[in-house]
Amino acid sequence: MAVTESPLPTTSNLARYKVIIAGISALILTVGLARFAYTPLLPIMRDGAGLTDVAGGWLATINYLGYMSGALLASCIGRLSVKFTLYRVCLVLGVATTLGMGLTDNVVLWAALRFVAGVSSIAGLLLASGLVLNWLTRHNHRQELGLHFTGLGLGIVVSGLALASMVEWTNWAEQWIGLGLLGLVFFIPAWRWMPAPPPVSAKHGPAAPQGRSRRWLALMIAIYFCGGFGYVVGATFIVAILEKLPLLAGEGSWVWVITGLAAVPSSFLWDRVARNLGSVMALMVAYGLQTVSFVLPVVTADTLINLLSAVLFGGTFVGIVSLTLTLIGSRYPANPARAMSRLTLSYGAAQVVAPAMTGYSVAFTGSYHGALLVTTVVMIAGMGLLLALHRVTPPLHQAA
Repeated sequence: MAVTESPLPTTSNLARYKVIIAGISALILTVGLARFAYTPLLPIMRDGAGLTDVAGGWLATINYLGYMSGALLASCIGRLSVKFTLYRVCLVLGVATTLGMGLTDNVVLWAALRFVAGVSSIAGLLLASGLVLNWLTRHNHRQELGLHFTGLGLGIVVSGLALASMVEWTNWAEQWIGLGLLGLVFFIPAWRWMPAPPPVSAKHGPAAPQGRSRRWLALMIAIYFCGGFGYVVGATFIVAILEKLPLLAGEGSWVWVITGLAAVPSSFLWDRVARNLGSVMALMVAYGLQTVSFVLPVVTADTLINLLSAVLFGGTFVGIVSLTLTLIGSRYPANPARAMSRLTLSYGAAQVVAPAMTGYSVAFTGSYHGALLVTTVVMIAGMGLLLALHRVTPPLHQAA
């Protein structure tokens, strides 16, 4: 018989915020710097390091293969103590791979570093979110990850501002090294303030989904695949797409900052939307708005409207991740990171397919329009699946 932990008394807000800051710092380091910084650096490396469109797409795909491998590894680990150790290892890898990108111009080594950086990103997206949600649950706090996932938007802002401050006086390699050194700032709270989980029975696995069928879980997996497809096309190529506009040429770092600024408050907003509409319908709205963000660059070259596209993307992708992982994690309260990682494999599968598809599409057509149209179709399919999910089960209501 599984041993169930008794909830601990509600702790002070200071303890809660230290745990959340640790998670946010992990996201900024392993996702914002080790992973997302590749987006604004892609056009810079293309011009300064001779990186081709196809090679750029494959490096993105390899990065997501690393993320998917990390998610698979996390899904195979049941003990929270082992996940905590893996979390700390990934923090170290996040710093090391960011520094390493600036120490070589060999494409094979870049590929290896992007793969390991992808593995390291599970520290923020899966392991930290699971550890934070587990801690909140055990200490009788609301089961919401909105505050935690502000780290995604902040990571974009931090990497974008850092690059904007360096672009005039450093080359691409020095920029990678600078980002790696900056990562040490976030490494410290991510390491020190994330508490180790209490010991639990080795046989204590995730609880079964509360009142949900296999069909419900299968729909969630398919829906998250669509979300992953949209996310990776936007997160990897949005700067390169908008830099092709005359007024935005050479301003990729600032486009990235705008995207991040839109993402920072979005997790709070989507938590509120979910409280009013339910998580499933909130996801439907987020998918719809993100679909619009992919359509706008296809139908117009207007600079302001294309910047609106960046804002819509930044304001929705964090919400999609936060709402989905909260929805899944709340149904596996004993070990949410394991349940999250299993679902995330479908998200990772999309992230393997989409960047390579985009790279080849751009190489053959000279335009991102084809890839954006494919992404639009995938997101619309995701909305159809969300409608089916809504019919299967009522929306999730958050605990007070």
